[in-house]
Amino acid sequence: MTATTQNQQSAMLESPRLKIAIQKSGRLTEKSLDLLERCGLSFARSKDELFCYGRNMPVDLLLVRDDDIPGFLAEGICDVGLVGDNVALERACQQPQEAGQSGATPQRIRGLGYGKCRLSIALPAQAAYAQPADLNGKTLATSYPGLLREFLQRHRVSARLVYLSGSVEIAPRLGTADGICDLVSSGATLAANRLREVETLLESEAALYQRDLSGEGPKQALLDRLLQRLDSVLKVSESKYVMLHAPVEKLQAIGDILPAAESPTILPLAGTDQRVAVHTLCRENVLWEHLEQLKAIGATAILVFPVEKMLA
Repeated sequence: MTATTQNQQSAMLESPRLKIAIQKSGRLTEKSLDLLERCGLSFARSKDELFCYGRNMPVDLLLVRDDDIPGFLAEGICDVGLVGDNVALERACQQPQEAGQSGATPQRIRGLGYGKCRLSIALPAQAAYAQPADLNGKTLATSYPGLLREFLQRHRVSARLVYLSGSVEIAPRLGTADGICDLVSSGATLAANRLREVETLLESEAALYQRDLSGEGPKQALLDRLLQRLDSVLKVSESKYVMLHAPVEKLQAIGDILPAAESPTILPLAGTDQRVAVHTLCRENVLWEHLEQLKAIGATAILVFPVEKMLA
């Protein structure tokens, strides 16, 4: 080990360490780990695989139950959490007065664009429904009593809630509830149980939440550095670098076709002054339909490349 490496490791041990909590197993785990890896973080796992020590930055990882993450943030056990909005907001509904060490509840700072779903009320397919008032007197099964209760109170609906921790969708078939309030992704599970969505309470995705780091300058500086990397990763997830040859008179049309394109680099082509090479960055996904439109106006040699890293 070189003296430089030893000094770097000593500095990491002495500096404040940012603690990030993520779901230890479930639908968000793999993508959360991949996101942190693409941000350049490398971890060494403990034997029980519940704690990961940051190798190249003073950032450690806690692998926990997803519904524990909001509480860990509030209690100051971790500094940052990657968790679904549905989990964070349900916790806030159930314990609205809970606060972290600094007296502030966890703050949402970034949506991450994956783990998308919605929290919806669903009734049997044949049940009549026109408005929330039609839920009066009904029994609703749910794993999200806080968010459901808030919705019912907002619409002045009186309904009985039954809490179920799983398999909520079978409650109407078992006769234990008239309807349900549960997470929906594709809707296939509802269809299989002859249920239909009648209300959407929440559009949810994986998001980054933090506790209040006021007065903890070094930790906030670490988080700001991580957020800069994170923003770069999120920007390139859909971004594409496009190269093509095109008639000079079609440059404006090309700009109109390509989605969210930056100002292009225009290069002359050898042997002609009628066509040029166009290089540009598109900050949204480039579809086959875009390529077909480009070809229709005379573009050739169209190449689309993924962007691995981008720092604005």
